Amino acid sequence: MTDDNEPPPESKLTRSKERWAREGRFLTGKISRPEDQRLPPGQHLTKDWPTLDLGLTPNISRERWRLDVYGVVEQPIFWDFNQFTAQPQTKFLSDIHCVTTWSRYDNQWEGLATRDLLMACQPRDEARFVVLHSHDGYITNLSLEDFAAEDALLAHSWSGQPLEQEHGGPVRLVVPHLYFWKSAKWLQSIEFLSEDALGYWEVRGYHNRGDPWKEERYSGD
Repeated sequence: MTDDNEPPPESKLTRSKERWAREGRFLTGKISRPEDQRLPPGQHLTKDWPTLDLGLTPNISRERWRLDVYGVVEQPIFWDFNQFTAQPQTKFLSDIHCVTTWSRYDNQWEGLATRDLLMACQPRDEARFVVLHSHDGYITNLSLEDFAAEDALLAHSWSGQPLEQEHGGPVRLVVPHLYFWKSAKWLQSIEFLSEDALGYWEVRGYHNRGDPWKEERYSGD
């Protein structure tokens, strides 16, 4: 497992995506109309679920998995998998939009809605951002508003089956309204902050928010 204080090692995917950011790869310049379209600009549909990561695939069993929630919260959380699944469970149907231009419709998720997590940890008034820490050393950041979206959840199941390791199991974040790099795999901890802190791809030229309907792929978009 990568040390929490060290970024993951560089990989072919990392170098490619940094180059795409420099070149503005995949940008179309089109104006999207989400009320009329389901597929964001520059995206193509796939029935598969492509696997993209930083070259490390942590092997974390449900028995070993833990979730720590800390920072500017009233009630820090330290759950094992049984405690996590003892919380209110929710099912959502949503689409996936990856910054590498593929989208997949109608994904069936089950897990803990982020709004229920917020009820449990009770962020303080000064909390404005969250940082997701993964078991492979990956980090990404979200505004508290995006994290608390109506259909966002910490998913442990997909299509009625336990979430597979290659797709982020035992538990990953799912924030359907943003590009999928914001939906951290192999979730280890969630940190609540009063000030924003850029994540792994965000410091490498990717947009700080990542709205696919606005085609917010890179930092200048």
